[in-house]
Amino acid sequence: MNEEPKPPARIGQGMDYGEQSDVQQVHAAVQREKREPRVGAEPLSIWLIAIYGLAIFFGGAYLGRYSGNFSSGGLDPMGAPPPAKKAAGGPAGGEQAAELSPHDRGKKVFSANCQTCHQANGLGVPGQYPPLAGSEFTNGGSRRMGMIVLKGLQGPVKVKGQQFGSAVMQPWDKTLTDKQIADVMTYERSDWGNSASAVTPEQIAALRKELASHPESFTEHDILAAPDEDLPGGGGAPAGGAPPKPGEAAKPGAPPKPGESSKY
Repeated sequence: MNEEPKPPARIGQGMDYGEQSDVQQVHAAVQREKREPRVGAEPLSIWLIAIYGLAIFFGGAYLGRYSGNFSSGGLDPMGAPPPAKKAAGGPAGGEQAAELSPHDRGKKVFSANCQTCHQANGLGVPGQYPPLAGSEFTNGGSRRMGMIVLKGLQGPVKVKGQQFGSAVMQPWDKTLTDKQIADVMTYERSDWGNSASAVTPEQIAALRKELASHPESFTEHDILAAPDEDLPGGGGAPAGGAPPKPGEAAKPGAPPKPGESSKY
């Protein structure tokens, strides 16, 4: 019995649809496979980058604070040279440098608060701000001047024969301390040719209590009604004079020579 030969399979002219399901399964299996890792190209984690950044920041801050400027003794507290001491003042070299005098402290207070109106030379502004140089209020008793500085002055005022009335002196009792007011008054009463007595913080503190019930600024009439005297408690020494050192009494007058009698 003769069998008929099968026709050869046609290549490239169609597709065997019986194998389609197998092809889809193979493709699905390939897609499920992960890619091969590439060495050296893995992305860094954002958390790792943040940790590195913080480490660099705090490391730089630590070096900046405790590096000691990278000097030889800066990193070793025991090996660092002792801090240089200020040169001691005084003839014997054993006394510390004295603090600023009331005059010098008062000059700083004046420059910061009063110089704009009364000027650096103490001559004021003609017609607006009265002068302090040669003023009868500056060279007179410290009571009247203290009243003006503490509570202020409003209205016209005559100083050195000239009338001033377009400006108002503000009160300083709420702005300056007793020491600052005493210092600036001492400076004004001893500069620009003035030679009135110095003022102490204790005097200003007592005057502040005395004027506590006076809320408004004074007028020229109020100031002239007050006695032209120094506040109680002062030594009466000129403001520009150097006070005696602590523990050093004032030198008495020279005793009369032998055989020389006193006038009295």
